[in-house]
Amino acid sequence: MDNCSTPEDYQRYLYPTVYSLALAFGLPGNLGALYVFIFKLRPHTSSTKYVINLALADTAILCTLPFKIHYHLRSNDWVFGDVTCRITGTLFFANIYISIAFMTCICVDRYVAVVHPHAYLRVRNSYCAIVVSALVWATAGAAALHFILAGPLDSRPDGGPNGRRSCFENFSQDEWNKRVGPSSILGLVFGSLVPSVVILVCYPLVARRITRIRNNTARGALRVIYTILAITLFCFMPYHVVQFLHLLRRLSFIRHCPSANGIHYAQRVATALVSLNCALDPVLYYFSTTHCKWGKYKMRLRRFWPRRVRGVYTIAGVQ
Repeated sequence: MDNCSTPEDYQRYLYPTVYSLALAFGLPGNLGALYVFIFKLRPHTSSTKYVINLALADTAILCTLPFKIHYHLRSNDWVFGDVTCRITGTLFFANIYISIAFMTCICVDRYVAVVHPHAYLRVRNSYCAIVVSALVWATAGAAALHFILAGPLDSRPDGGPNGRRSCFENFSQDEWNKRVGPSSILGLVFGSLVPSVVILVCYPLVARRITRIRNNTARGALRVIYTILAITLFCFMPYHVVQFLHLLRRLSFIRHCPSANGIHYAQRVATALVSLNCALDPVLYYFSTTHCKWGKYKMRLRRFWPRRVRGVYTIAGVQ
């Protein structure tokens, strides 16, 4: 595997372009969402709390992108020092998994709201969401802090005449075995596989239940659900699959050079695409508020639906 040649020139154009798009659309969208959900929307339900935390995780990812854009524009030459590399790299990847975790929390929250509405009415305004959110941040924070404090990252030299300094890539085999590999395995299982299964199972069940409500509002909610599934399939699933193949490649289970090179390129593209989730999530925040395009149906719900049913299906995404 180490003898396989993988040109890196394309990264100078791929990453800055994608990351700039994510920054341009994602940063104002997430900051705007934080302002609206924190200061304008009342009351703060469990679903609202998860959305706020998702926007915080997306904002944290976006704050690391200027460093990455600079790095790739310099042909993958890091100039900010090892400590900054460890902090920005760890924050980027840790918050990807935090974003997935909170999308899963929103998914479960809406599943319970639709499939078990009476039970949901008893917990929707409780501190359960605060406790779950704190556990997500504490777990991810502890893992990230351990990775950062474990010492300087050991990367293989790129072999080029300019002696470029890699950041969060080209890890030496020893570094991979003692730190990066175990973290990747834990991330794949608990940060990728489990949340993806939950999302891909829960949301179709929610969609099936909502289809029994035959009105325009229900159709609007279905559009929201299908959008969430589309983001999961477009941004996260390719990243999960390619990360698994990349793990097999680094563990030398895949040695065939054309296959190893294909995985290398796919891993780079998938890492770029996953950042676009930060730009697409504000669309979901918008559709989750009463300011969306089908918000006019809220008055109809108030007139014709019982109070309890309105509360449940508003949280489920029906506005």
